[in-house]
Amino acid sequence: MSVHQHREERHRESGRASGLRIGLFNVKYSPNLGDGLLAECIEAELMRIVPGLVVEAFDLAGRTDYVAGGRLRGATLSLLQSSPTPVRHGLVRTLLGHSLSRQRPIWRARLAGIDAAVTGGGNLFSDADLNFPLKIDAAWGELRAAGIPTAVFAVGVADNWSETGAALFRRALAGTRLLDASVRDARSAEIWNRRLGASGAPRARVVHDPGLLVARHVPQVRGPRTTPRIGLGLTHPTTLRYHSDEAAVSERALTEWYAALVRGCLARGWSVDVFTNGSPEDEAYLGRLRAVLAETAPAPTGGPALAFAPRFRNPTELATFVSGLDLLMAHRLHANIAAYSYGVPQIGFTWDLKLKSFFDLVGRGEYVRTAGRDGPEAVLALAERGLREGLDPRRHGAILDEAAADVAVLAETLKAGAGAGAAIPCEAHP
Repeated sequence: MSVHQHREERHRESGRASGLRIGLFNVKYSPNLGDGLLAECIEAELMRIVPGLVVEAFDLAGRTDYVAGGRLRGATLSLLQSSPTPVRHGLVRTLLGHSLSRQRPIWRARLAGIDAAVTGGGNLFSDADLNFPLKIDAAWGELRAAGIPTAVFAVGVADNWSETGAALFRRALAGTRLLDASVRDARSAEIWNRRLGASGAPRARVVHDPGLLVARHVPQVRGPRTTPRIGLGLTHPTTLRYHSDEAAVSERALTEWYAALVRGCLARGWSVDVFTNGSPEDEAYLGRLRAVLAETAPAPTGGPALAFAPRFRNPTELATFVSGLDLLMAHRLHANIAAYSYGVPQIGFTWDLKLKSFFDLVGRGEYVRTAGRDGPEAVLALAERGLREGLDPRRHGAILDEAAADVAVLAETLKAGAGAGAAIPCEAHP
């Protein structure tokens, strides 16, 4: 009896008394809490739709809880950025290979009770020094061995695959029982179909990012105020350089630009809350910027306040903070997605194509600017417009309904795939 036949027999004998059990593969416990936010939205919405459903988190980095992350992360990014590609790939493959060899037996044991899996969401099909190619290859290897089908859901797909990374993604796909593939924007669909279509992957559908549902699972909290409250999300310049699709701005220039932006906000009578999504390198940058902003952009006596949010401990704290703003300005995608979910207008600071793709998808492409390049006064004028106009309530409601419907389709796919074993393994292609 095959592994898959054994699982089907076990389910018939148990009558599925304990309900469907889903393994969710992503980077839920990343220090960047935006990853946890979208993961928790998938979990909550699936469990709302399917009574008795159990979702188990499988973090691709092996993390098991929300932690601040290693202090050496920023230094590691700087080292990788300054090293030649072969050196970077060798370092990552060695270090990550050891980590994954320890993690795979843990996944193997936990998968014994799983009926079907979801891989997503997040920017999982990208290749920053083989990080996700190695992780997806390892995770899907365990799913294949256990005979567990997986659906790819709401992922981002980047066109930055190295030859080695592309080979790893194709190897991961070969023989995997793939139920469905959906991505979060049209560009990701084009790349998925072009890169993996010849290897037998199903054509990708475009769905909404599940983070859009956060307002339906985490209550909005808004305190009393007399002036607009602006959230300014910071991202470390090294991160912007490492992952950016465009020429990066120097740290000094970016810091001066932020200071001018904050001064302009305070001069307009707005309160400013500076925060990060939680990555340790972003927190380190906030720490360095704190004194600069306090010196160069002091709040007038009795005037609007300049505040610095402590690091949020989990996605709920991040979402609650964003829900209380009147306007958000940030690089990080899921801070912007959470703001949209709560009906908070936002200005996205572009650094890669995924952010612009989201703004275009929700009809807010005019609200994307480049921090450090576009003049602060132009951004402030756009902020005034955003505060004045807000979001289109009809379109906002429709998009959130569509996002919920996307998860409902995923739920039906998982139930059918786990119950009938209907998925066809992808053919192996070199």
